[in-house]
Amino acid sequence: MAFLFDSFENWKKYAEENRMTLPEVVMEYEQSQYNRSRDEIISGLQKAWGVMKDAVHSGLTEDMRSRSGMVNNGAKKVYHHPLPVLSKEFQNLISRALAAKEVNSCMGRVVAAPTAGASGIMPGVLYTLQEIHGISDEKIIEAMLLAAGTALIIEQKASIAGAVGGCQAETGTAAAMGAAAIVYCLGGTTEQIFNAVAITIQCMLGLVCDPVAGLVEVPCIVRNASAAAIAFSSAQIGLADVSSVIPVDEVIEAMGEIGASMETRYKETALGGLAATKTGQAIAKKVLIHDIEVLPDETESGQA
Repeated sequence: MAFLFDSFENWKKYAEENRMTLPEVVMEYEQSQYNRSRDEIISGLQKAWGVMKDAVHSGLTEDMRSRSGMVNNGAKKVYHHPLPVLSKEFQNLISRALAAKEVNSCMGRVVAAPTAGASGIMPGVLYTLQEIHGISDEKIIEAMLLAAGTALIIEQKASIAGAVGGCQAETGTAAAMGAAAIVYCLGGTTEQIFNAVAITIQCMLGLVCDPVAGLVEVPCIVRNASAAAIAFSSAQIGLADVSSVIPVDEVIEAMGEIGASMETRYKETALGGLAATKTGQAIAKKVLIHDIEVLPDETESGQA
């Protein structure tokens, strides 16, 4: 069944021919490829959903300061700020995406969805969607299957790795997964889901991966928040039956072409973009010196 996830068109065609939902096709694929039962797959997704919610909670209640000093409880500052720029719901969305990603940057437990660098997006999106619309956990699990199918195709046609396709591959894919999940949970059609995915990727094409000091902190964390917002924006547009104009498979192909032509320094090497700025270089030097200073003495550790 691997061929099903080489394009959105094949995924849709198989679902229609077999009178299955998109998540049901992903479930069948998981069962056939990995020889796992439906109960085992559901149990794994339930655990993942629990970890996502825990990451949001930890990021908003525990001390989130990284060794580099670049992460300093930003999620809590956003969450508790007295002036929402749009609504409290939007403020919650942004702070939750920040929170889960800060947990990752502070060496906490997260779900790579699809990568650790984009691990704040799906938790922020799903947590907030469930809160606003009263979505059941069962529906969330179905949406996670749908999101997994979306990522499978993007991985095949382009990439989900920043080192291969830039940040568009990581946060872009996660945002597309989130947009698909939103539209599905709110009763959208297959076309609306695929339009939301295409529109999301269109908004994030060409985004480079330029982590300061080589750490997945700046600008990665704030990009998780922005990507979560784009997921909701694209879902709203898709639900209104606004066409992406360029079909989703072609959009992903464009994503792959852009990733392949992107210069190496913009693909997780910390050699370009923000990492190459004067301040970025100073931070990198400071972080390197700090890490050398805290290393144990090799002679002493050997004697011990």
